[in-house]
This record gives sequence, C-alpha cells and structure tokens, in this order.
Amino acid sequence: MEKAKLTIALLCQEAATFAEVESTYSEPTLYGVTDGKAIGTYLEHKFRAYLEGKYTFAPSNSAIGIDFPELKVDMKVTAIAQPQSSCPFKSARQKIFGLGYSVLVFVYEKTDDPKTATAILNILHTVFVEEHRTADFTMTRMIRQHLESGCNVEDLVGLMHDRNLPVDEIEANEIAEELLEKSCEQGYLTISNALQWRLQYARVIERAGKVVGIQKLR
Repeated sequence: MEKAKLTIALLCQEAATFAEVESTYSEPTLYGVTDGKAIGTYLEHKFRAYLEGKYTFAPSNSAIGIDFPELKVDMKVTAIAQPQSSCPFKSARQKIFGLGYSVLVFVYEKTDDPKTATAILNILHTVFVEEHRTADFTMTRMIRQHLESGCNVEDLVGLMHDRNLPVDEIEANEIAEELLEKSCEQGYLTISNALQWRLQYARVIERAGKVVGIQKLR
C-alpha cells in the first residue's frame, strides 16, 4: 500500500495520537535516566519512526537544522519542570520576525516505576506554534507598541539596543526601516540571547488554543 505524503495537518493529527499512546507506555531504557537530551532524542526518534511507517517525507536536514524541512517544522521535546530548548542562531532578525519555521513541542513529565524498572513519559502538552508566532514575545510587543505610538527609525534602533539585540548599527537601521513599512507579528516564544538561541515555552503552553497560530493538539 502506497504511503501518503506527510502534511502539516497530518503531522499535527499524528502528534496528538502519538502523545496519547506514548503517555501510557512503559519504557525500560529510560528508567533512571535524567539527561533531558537523551530523553528528547528518544522521543524524537520514536515519533519519526512512527511517522515513517505511514507517510513519506524528507529526512531531517542538519544544514538547515530542522526536523521536517519540507514542511518547515522543527520538533522540540522538553520537560515540564523547565520547558525550554536551544535552537541554532541564524540572525538577530529571528527575535523580531520569527524563527523562519513552525515548532512542534512535546512537553513531558517523566516518572520511574521501581517495581517494573521502567519509565513513563506522560506528555502533558502537545503544541504547534505556527511560523508567524515564533518571534520573541517581549521584543515584538514593545516594537508594536512603539509603532502604534508613531515612533521613528531612531526610536526603534534605541529599543533594539536597550533590549541587547545582537545587531550592529547598519542592521539595526535596516530592520527599523523595514518595520516602519510593515509591523512584525506578535510572537509568543521567549528567545534568550546566547551562542544558540534559548527558546522558552511557558507562554505558548499557557496560550495554546487561545491565540490564532498556537494550536493545542493535546
């Protein structure tokens, strides 16, 4: 039987189904494991294998740095205790205009059962953040407020410097002029400056299903 081509709608549907099933599965290889990266890798590989059994899609692309390059979607797995992850830093513009792709987030709570020497990953939240919502919440909110109050290029450049956006003067001016022509969308991630961006998901978990562009899948 020929496999269907994976779409974003199917990806979201299958993510919800997978999360429900996985939340009841006892996994011996994760018993006693506390390394969040190892848990994330386990879940990401398992979900990909699950999808590969039913659909055709391009492999993840390390050069681009996202899991589903054809769909422009990256997958993130994070613990509920501190829902965050890293992602490649490409440009300071990502903080204002978004990452350039959508993000599928699995948020889990892990429990170990000493009687069976297994672990369960209870997936508490499965959220799909559409590309246009992936900018930084505070940065975009402040820019939009400045634009509404009739700011100019200098005001926006000053804001970028005040917020320690990693841009030089030339790029800051280019971004400011672009924003005066067309405002940015309101983002909902918290993006922290680092050699890699640190993405924090508390707000998208809280707003899932309440804001257009942030889908609560489960």
